[in-house]
Amino acid sequence: MASGRISPVTGHYVTIDVEDAEYKVFYLENGQGQPLVCQHTAGCHNHQWRGLLEDEQITGRYRVIAYDLARHGKSDPPLNQEWWKHEYRLTADHFTAFVVAFCDALELENPIFMGSSFGGNVALQLALRHPDRFKAVIPVEGADYSPGFYLDWWQHPHANAAQVCASGVWDLMAPQSPDHDRWATWFYYTQGSEAFKGDLYFYSVDHDLRHCLSEIDGERCPVIMLTGEYDYLTTPEDGRRTANAIPGAEFIEMKKIGHFPMSENYPRFAQYLNLALHHIHERTDT
Repeated sequence: MASGRISPVTGHYVTIDVEDAEYKVFYLENGQGQPLVCQHTAGCHNHQWRGLLEDEQITGRYRVIAYDLARHGKSDPPLNQEWWKHEYRLTADHFTAFVVAFCDALELENPIFMGSSFGGNVALQLALRHPDRFKAVIPVEGADYSPGFYLDWWQHPHANAAQVCASGVWDLMAPQSPDHDRWATWFYYTQGSEAFKGDLYFYSVDHDLRHCLSEIDGERCPVIMLTGEYDYLTTPEDGRRTANAIPGAEFIEMKKIGHFPMSENYPRFAQYLNLALHHIHERTDT
């Protein structure tokens, strides 16, 4: 008899085409019901969502799907391109096309999309560009504009890029978050340094919705924004300002939590996530 405890979470690959590039995308999933698609933070991977993927209160009602963006985790760079000959710079056009292609490949009907940090920013982009493809979006630690973080020293030849990227996220977490989970989040970031700078091109340069937030229809595609009290990168003020400029959007400040809520303190994050999901279903299940 096996003595180990096997998680109900399963992993799969799916091949998708995005802007003439072919990707073999790895994703984890668990649960059944309403699809809930989750995007990790910049330079990281889907392990950040393990607490959510193993939360029986959520997976009893939702099919939770957390993928690795191409070049992250177990998702390779494009299969049909000489990607090593070009600097990686993620754009809003490519990011949104990737998410839609992934959801289409899995034949997801009216998924809820949730992303954190640069994933929160792309959630806003999806609400603007593809409001009819998603039941709702939950931008976590997202905002209309987040400049200043596309920096050369994320990959400086005189620095240990993995250590620099990991240490750069430490102070973004709340001091109340458990040490074990804060160190696990730090560890995740030691593994994704090659993609981090390119991700931040989208986060700080290509993403700028300051002048078109009013074009997002928060009634057509509900937008429920969640921002941690201790996030100084995308502050609660940034999240609140963004939500206030989107017709029909809602903002929830998460107390005693920082920039990586799903991995730094999942039990606390789950309280706010359940509140956001409740708001979505109140507005859409009529």
